[in-house]
Amino acid sequence: MRERSSKTASYSVDVVLVSAMGNELAILFGRKSTDRERWSLPWRTPQTGETLDAAASRVAQDALGESPIWMEQIGAFGDAKRHPSDADISVAYVGLVPHETASPRAGYAWFPLRDLPPLSPRQRAIVDGATRTIQSRLDQAPVAFRLLPSTFTLSELQQMYELLLGKRLHKASFRRALQAAWLVEPIDEWRSEGRGRPAQLFRYLPKKRRRSHRGIRFDFLYP
Repeated sequence: MRERSSKTASYSVDVVLVSAMGNELAILFGRKSTDRERWSLPWRTPQTGETLDAAASRVAQDALGESPIWMEQIGAFGDAKRHPSDADISVAYVGLVPHETASPRAGYAWFPLRDLPPLSPRQRAIVDGATRTIQSRLDQAPVAFRLLPSTFTLSELQQMYELLLGKRLHKASFRRALQAAWLVEPIDEWRSEGRGRPAQLFRYLPKKRRRSHRGIRFDFLYP
């Protein structure tokens, strides 16, 4: 019988930290001095008696110095795909970090989603799973609002949805969907967005104040 090779951990906890940098999404990676890739997602081996959620929070804290504003478990990844820790399974999380607080600790850096560094096969799959999770949660949780200031214009909100979805949205349809879902409310403030009339500011409408909860049905400009 073939002996099983020694491993540093039976499973790891990996965290995909996502922020909006200008007009694109960015993901946080840590620099490594060994292994085939120079960068990896933040990950750690859970400590004895530590829950998965607590381990994920510790991983994020180590990389950022604070917890993400929103974090959710993606799932478990294995399928014999290589991981920097050589762990059998990786339990992955995705977290959102507002641009204003996206100041990683030394040894970490943000990379645009469109131009990621070479990753181990499993962590590449984890990044793909994270983007799918965010997109699937957009009409169920206030994901887009977590990356915006407390007040915003409808144009800024649409741009954030487009950024997270990776697709352009029909402006009039998007605003009708917001109104139907009771997700935002106007405030008595305006902001100039260039030429033309100033745009009114809005804020996220807390769930307890909504008349009902409805998801948003998106109409894309392009398939």
